[in-house]
Amino acid sequence: MNEPRKFYEQVGVAMTCRSYTEYEKMFVLNEEELQNGVILDIAAGASSFTAVAKSKGFKAIAVDPLYLKSVPDMAEFGLNEITSSTDKLSKLTQAFDWSYYGSPELHRENRLRSLDVFMNDYARADANLTYFTSALPVLSFASNTFSLILCSHFLFLYQEQFDYSFHINAVIEMLRVCQVGGQIRIYPIYDFKGLPFPNLQKLMNQIQEHGAIAELAPSQLPFIPGSTHYLKISKL
Repeated sequence: MNEPRKFYEQVGVAMTCRSYTEYEKMFVLNEEELQNGVILDIAAGASSFTAVAKSKGFKAIAVDPLYLKSVPDMAEFGLNEITSSTDKLSKLTQAFDWSYYGSPELHRENRLRSLDVFMNDYARADANLTYFTSALPVLSFASNTFSLILCSHFLFLYQEQFDYSFHINAVIEMLRVCQVGGQIRIYPIYDFKGLPFPNLQKLMNQIQEHGAIAELAPSQLPFIPGSTHYLKISKL
């Protein structure tokens, strides 16, 4: 008799603490496209992407409902999230591809470095010009603002908590704030059980009705088995 497949258990929406390099691999980013305009990182949590992008001279801002938190509260919350995720991953080592991270402990160290970079930027006096408190499916930005919109580990991943209506409304909202000629990139397209979003083709077809092209593009971050692509949406 086969043992039931184990999967990552998550209650509520986790705060991500991913690095700039992980974003490069997830979304196959190159510096030329990052120079084209303003970048928006949605559900960014304590990821260091925006802080590092700014240090490289790119225009980048981040949005997350957690940015209501004070600096001390955010730091404590981030550490707790990293501890929790490391504990879960340590019990599921056979369920993931560790060729990039190496091990749960190295994964933890990567998260701690990202949190540290983020916190240094979040603690700046002018952090309110970079980190905005807002959430899908309604963003507090003007239409046609961003050249590139990134959404990591939120949409599709939480498909049991957020229904199809939420997902399509969220994507339509991202299209609203995206510039003509700009792109939206979403990763992963799998949930915590390692299952692809069941209505992905329906969503991609509906996106085309809103003046955009949706396609799957190869990702370069091995971790979730089978998760080899991200969703790329180009606004026409």
